[in-house]
Amino acid sequence: MRKQAHKRSRKTTRTVAALAALALGAGGTALVATNASAGFSSGEQEREQVRPVAQTIDCPDVSLALRDVPQEAKVPVGQGLAELDAQVATAYERLHSGRWATSSVLSELAGDRTGSIEEITSSIRTAGGSPQELEQLNRCEVREDDSAGQVRDGEVLGQRMEPWEGVEKFGGPVVEDFVDITVVQPNVRQPALGRNASTGTFINECGTNEEEHFNSDNVIVNPGVSNGAHHVHDYVGNLATDAFTGDRDLARARTTCQNGDQSSHYWPVLRQLDGRKDFRGTENGGAGGHLDGNLGTILQPADVDLIFRGSPVSQVTEMPRFLRIITGDAKAFTNGLDNANASWSCTGFEDRQLTDKYPICPQGSQVVRTFEFQSCWDGRNTDSANHRDHVAFAQRDGSCPRGFTAIPQLVQRIVYDVPQGMAFAVDSFPEQLHKPVTDHGDFINVMDENLMRQVVECVNEGRSCR
Repeated sequence: MRKQAHKRSRKTTRTVAALAALALGAGGTALVATNASAGFSSGEQEREQVRPVAQTIDCPDVSLALRDVPQEAKVPVGQGLAELDAQVATAYERLHSGRWATSSVLSELAGDRTGSIEEITSSIRTAGGSPQELEQLNRCEVREDDSAGQVRDGEVLGQRMEPWEGVEKFGGPVVEDFVDITVVQPNVRQPALGRNASTGTFINECGTNEEEHFNSDNVIVNPGVSNGAHHVHDYVGNLATDAFTGDRDLARARTTCQNGDQSSHYWPVLRQLDGRKDFRGTENGGAGGHLDGNLGTILQPADVDLIFRGSPVSQVTEMPRFLRIITGDAKAFTNGLDNANASWSCTGFEDRQLTDKYPICPQGSQVVRTFEFQSCWDGRNTDSANHRDHVAFAQRDGSCPRGFTAIPQLVQRIVYDVPQGMAFAVDSFPEQLHKPVTDHGDFINVMDENLMRQVVECVNEGRSCR
């Protein structure tokens, strides 16, 4: 049994007080468990309100283990990965149904995963690739949300998932997932600029998705699969991007960017936890939205900045057209922090960034999500089997790892006017519990050669351009 949470620190008490205000501002139903109150009681009443720690399904991420996926195998492999994600979602539902023993949930899941992994392996081999041993990745386990401890009902901000076979589940977040930004110490550090630094910036203006271009696809990881992401994505730039878009489609599509850039930028939507079903971007009556545990009204960004900047130690070279980059990890809650790159803050406080917490911003301050993409390229590939190995982050001193060259670093900065007193959460896979650490951004470069040359010249010459 998990021990009772220890007495709160002053910092935690301030966060709890702020979240109590959030709960009141949201009207209660979607944010606070049944019979919850804004305050916190003690004694017998408190003991009655203690609930069990949230549990989820933790499986090895097969996509990260892939090293050789020929072009001809990308679609069937993406479909196989989508099957694995769907199997985990089903297991998560069964775990919380009260009708399945944990051992039965895990046994059934292992069998399903074995079949899908065999299909992925076969697709790679048929296309001429050399699949590595993936069979050992079929086993999963149940894990607890260690960040939450045993939380009283009044501290639960969980989104209610659509009842599955009559069973209602909470999908996160919890009070420990939030922190008052004013108590966070400044933590942003920049490497010193070298003699050959490229100090310019190129800002691309592509709007804030006024067109309401949403879907729950992920064309990079799961091409050809509807609802491959199990959460809704928010798009700016290329207006054709969905699961079935190829490079030719991207190259002839309309764009929201003022300079004609056809690149695709997307990230999970942010929702205010008001308990409403928002069907925008969903499939078949809610898949990707409330049917996958993503409940609440989608918040439109107040501002989106797409910034390309240089290297602190060298000049940058041009990105290849159709380069694909994913930054962050949609499964970081179960995968761990190796690929996590979430960065949360508030306007006026951006010298302090949060990876695994949502910020509670003071009145007049806006919520900010920032994605700083990998800025080093292997010089050969526009993608890789696991969608990560062809690019890399700069090292601590700002230089690229051996075998990589510096390219303009994309920074996606997204700002939101979250209603005062309203809790919020990022869309996620059901079993990821809407943890802030799972935030991630995606980018497909579709700039033509002339525009990319302008970006590089601007950055290398130290100018500020739009």
